[in-house]
Amino acid sequence: MFAFIIRRLLQAVGVMLTVALLAFILFQYVGDPVMIMLGQEGTPAEREQLRQDLGLNDPIIVQFYHFLANAVQGDFGLSLRQGQKVSVLLRDRLPATLELSIAAALIALVVGVPLGVYTALKRNGKLSQAFLAFSLLGVSLPTFLIGILLILVFSVQLGWLPSYGRGDTVKLGWWSTGLLTASGWQHLILPAVTLSLFQVALVLRLVRSEMLEVLRADYIKFARARGLTKRAIHFGHALKNTLVPVITIMGLQLGGIIAFAIVTETVFQWPGMGLLFIQAVQFADIPVMAAYLCLISFIFVVINLIVDLLYFAVDPRLRVGLGKSGGGH
Repeated sequence: MFAFIIRRLLQAVGVMLTVALLAFILFQYVGDPVMIMLGQEGTPAEREQLRQDLGLNDPIIVQFYHFLANAVQGDFGLSLRQGQKVSVLLRDRLPATLELSIAAALIALVVGVPLGVYTALKRNGKLSQAFLAFSLLGVSLPTFLIGILLILVFSVQLGWLPSYGRGDTVKLGWWSTGLLTASGWQHLILPAVTLSLFQVALVLRLVRSEMLEVLRADYIKFARARGLTKRAIHFGHALKNTLVPVITIMGLQLGGIIAFAIVTETVFQWPGMGLLFIQAVQFADIPVMAAYLCLISFIFVVINLIVDLLYFAVDPRLRVGLGKSGGGH
């Protein structure tokens, strides 16, 4: 177990070093921070002084070392567009992105799992076929189009829900949340549903596929032979074994939801990290772009590490395999 954790941690460090190198390359080859900060009016002397102050005249290896040292401390400098510390900007936007992503993941599980079970148990039913057709739409339609259609129907035509923003928020220390206000919940519904539709379709099809596979297993046949009720077989045995890979996939998908919330946040002007990143790209705000890249990669790595450890703890076959591998040496 200890060797497994160490190996995963070393892999995580390797991934983060690679991402840090890519982020550092952004600083080197995308735009000129001196020109962006001083503009055309800066004199050659002022530009040279600023390059010296920013450490841009140091050797590349030295610059990368300083970049790594600052990144570990969460220091990515100042935003070239807003003049604020990048860490503060991301900290202020992080709650909005996490609330939206977690809400979308919960919707995917709460809706996708029951639909997947139903379509597996009622394979030939018309309603099951309708759900499968819906899942195809969820996979096929681009997120921005889904968001626009939902805005058109529920905001413009029906006027039930707001079409942009986060609504009223409450400060809990540095964390801001809209979950404690009615306005916050109303503003969350449309973007959360938009972000979750692809995940709902994914979970539905994954649960259906796993459920059908489990229902063909020998131990399910033995359970039927013992006279267990369909309810006990389907929900006490089949569903429990189906949910292990589903939870694993959803854990990995959570990182993707956070990373790809960019489109949803842009459509709904949701004040999260994704919208901040899009604005940074438009203005070539390199520190914000680099910090976002590192933070999202860190979230991916942490979630992957947690899922690996949970899967290792849940599945005894991995522990047995590792024990045999270790014993051979």
